[in-house]
Amino acid sequence: MAFFKPDWLLTSIYALQPIDLKRHQINTILTDLDNTLIAWHEPQSSQQLRQWLDLMAQSQIQVIVVSNNNQRRVARAVADLQIPFIHGAKKPLPFGIKQALKKFHLNPDQTIMVGDQLLTDIQAGHLAGVRTVMVKPLVETDSRITHFSRFMEGIIMKQYYRKNPNLQWQEKMN
Repeated sequence: MAFFKPDWLLTSIYALQPIDLKRHQINTILTDLDNTLIAWHEPQSSQQLRQWLDLMAQSQIQVIVVSNNNQRRVARAVADLQIPFIHGAKKPLPFGIKQALKKFHLNPDQTIMVGDQLLTDIQAGHLAGVRTVMVKPLVETDSRITHFSRFMEGIIMKQYYRKNPNLQWQEKMN
């Protein structure tokens, strides 16, 4: 069960702010793409996302997409964002995250994995040795591939809530 427990539970990726990241000695954000940065069925980013990425860049916090999607989908989605990416990450296995750590010469202690799914993003992050942040999905719908994962995730989250009744989605890192 520990592989599914995120280090932080945040309402959205926008809850990650430079002051909090630096307090936790984090200088790199590895992030899922679909339903974390952009809605899974949307081809492009939002103005809010571009502003957040600008803030991260100004604060010298690197953002890298680590996605299970194919290269064409990820490249098209991040084309206007000018951020690097790893495609075909094979989450929940740690391969894509470890590839990012090696390719970009990242320190795992200063890196977090952010995503909207326990069974892929959070598990892969823990297996790769980085801290994890789970965010609420941007939209309530999912691709068909994700339905079973969401069902299992619901069961796991109910257990967490039973053991930790005060567990809540946070607006910022504590």
